[in-house]
Amino acid sequence: MNEVTRILSAIEQGDLHAAAQLLPLVYDELRRLAAQKLAQEKPGQTLQATALVHEAYLRLVDPDKAQQWNSRGHFFAAAAEAMRRILIEGARRRKAQKRGGARKRIDLAEVELASPSSPERLLLLDDALTRLAEEDPGAAGVAQLRLFAALFSHCLLET
Repeated sequence: MNEVTRILSAIEQGDLHAAAQLLPLVYDELRRLAAQKLAQEKPGQTLQATALVHEAYLRLVDPDKAQQWNSRGHFFAAAAEAMRRILIEGARRRKAQKRGGARKRIDLAEVELASPSSPERLLLLDDALTRLAEEDPGAAGVAQLRLFAALFSHCLLET
């Protein structure tokens, strides 16, 4: 049994000091693996190979998630998978930000819609839209959209 496999076995059995012994033995190989993974990414990647190695290593030797390593090869295969997942998580975060991920969601039930000042005016408006729909359904649809979009945007500006 080589030294890496022995240390992996010790980590599996809960030896907290074994994780510190493992890193110097596998660091160079993990760094090469991280560099290969990052070379496959689009230019402009902000994550560096060193940070990718450290993040993957922390996931691999997490004492709360005891893992069984059959061999040194198994460990490095898991390291490659951990790095892939870290890169995917980063891409998802960037995509979410790009697509408005930082926006705050508002429940429409909580939004006060602006409406004409009196119920009579609301009824008159409804009658006018109903008559317009009988004469020109397309124009009535456009009028409804414009009216309610204006009311909704007015309401959002007030909150």
